[in-house]
Order: sequence, then structure tokens, then C-alpha cells
Amino acid sequence: MSETEILVEQEGGVRIITLNRPDRLNALVPSMMAALVDAVADAARDPAAGCVVVTGAGRGFCSGGDLKGELAPMVVDAERGSRTEQGFDELRGFVEASRLLHDMPKPTIAMVNGPVAGAGIGIAGACDLRFAGEMATFVTAFDRIGASGDFGSTWFWTRILGSATARELFFLGEKLSAADAHARGLYTKLFADADLREATLAAAHRLADGPRMAWRYMKANFNMAEDGSFANALDQECLNMGLSTAAAAAIRRAARDAQGN
Repeated sequence: MSETEILVEQEGGVRIITLNRPDRLNALVPSMMAALVDAVADAARDPAAGCVVVTGAGRGFCSGGDLKGELAPMVVDAERGSRTEQGFDELRGFVEASRLLHDMPKPTIAMVNGPVAGAGIGIAGACDLRFAGEMATFVTAFDRIGASGDFGSTWFWTRILGSATARELFFLGEKLSAADAHARGLYTKLFADADLREATLAAAHRLADGPRMAWRYMKANFNMAEDGSFANALDQECLNMGLSTAAAAAIRRAARDAQGN
């Protein structure tokens, strides 16, 4: 495993995680996926990270899984099961990166600097916001390899776009330009390629320097809205409103007390 397959930077309160196989459009291999899970998990639990940005090195975000990579040999036995069981267990561990990006109590941004396909659209969909450059494209690509979708892609895009549009993208496999993807709601904001990093990090710093407890409970509300009943969502909103405002008041008091000392 190359220790540089995933690059991690801390810029103020912003954690930047970069997929780093630019010669392969950041196609994922097992060692890279394992390192991505570790990097995202560390960002999720580290209080220094107030906002997390995921991007790709070079001219692409992520082209999906690397189909040309060699599969590690598997030993079939009673403890580990067949290749099917072992493949499931391995992939289920890797896709924790998507779950953590979606569930962590802090804002996440996909900085889509070029083509995104396959597993890459799951990683991008897991983030709260998707900022794209003009050279970014979007294609599901699973139909091209006879695959059903992974990294949460069918779940995220159904909720972002609605079932009808998600099915259209997955079944028909149309490749979208950045402008088309932005117009259809796949990308949150669209920037000139030269401005993408600066614009994304400006938003990320605003979030990281903002009311973190508010973002935490706000994100919990949005996640509940995706899965829970309306009544449960109202209950959680009321609970989190009290928690977030109480946290904000306590933080303000602590700041005043510190100034008084």
C-alpha cells in the first residue's frame, strides 16, 4: 500500500482529504479505500476538523473502482466463507467512508474537480454539498460493468434527486457535463476550474468557523428527514433546537467569562 494514496491536510478548521492516484483518475483500489475510511473516521472524531472537504488529485475526482487492479488471493474456509462472503465483508468495510461522510456531525463538501463515476458518485453523494468545476462530469457508469451500485450511490442519489431522476441516471447511464449536472441539481455550485479550490475552501472555512453545534444538530435534522416519519422529525427538531441553542448560550457565556478573566 502506498501511504500517499490518500493525502490529508489541515487548513485552519478545515480538513482536506484528497484521493491521490491521478494517473488513474483516482480510481479506487483496496489499500486506497481502507486508507480513505481511516482518514474520514479521523476527521469525524477530531475536534480540530470543523468542516471536511473531499477532492481528487490531478484532473479527476474519482472514476470509481480500478477494474484493472489485481485481486488479492482469498482462502476459502469455514471461518471466512466463500469469495462472495469475503467480498461482501471487505466492501462493507470500505463503504463506511460514505456512511461517515453522511453521518458525521459536521458539514462535508465534495470538491468535484473533474470526472466522477461509479463509486465516486457515492462518495460525492455522501457529502452535504458538492462544489464542481467546469470540467467536472458525472456518470453513474455501473451499467457499463454490469454492476448495481455501491458506496451508497443508489441511496444518496434517490434522496438528492428523487426516485425517477435517479433511476434515469442509473439505468440509462447518460454522461452529464458540469453545467447539465448543476442545472439538474447534482452539483450545489459550479465554478470556473481556476476558482474551484478557493471558492470551496472559502465556504468550508465559513462553516468551520461558524456555529458548530448548530451545524451538528441541523445535520441530524436533515438526516432524520431522509428516514424518519414526519412526527419523529418534529420531535427531533424540537429536541435539537433546545440542545443547539443551549450549546450556543453556554459557548457565549464561556467566551465572556474567559474575556473577564
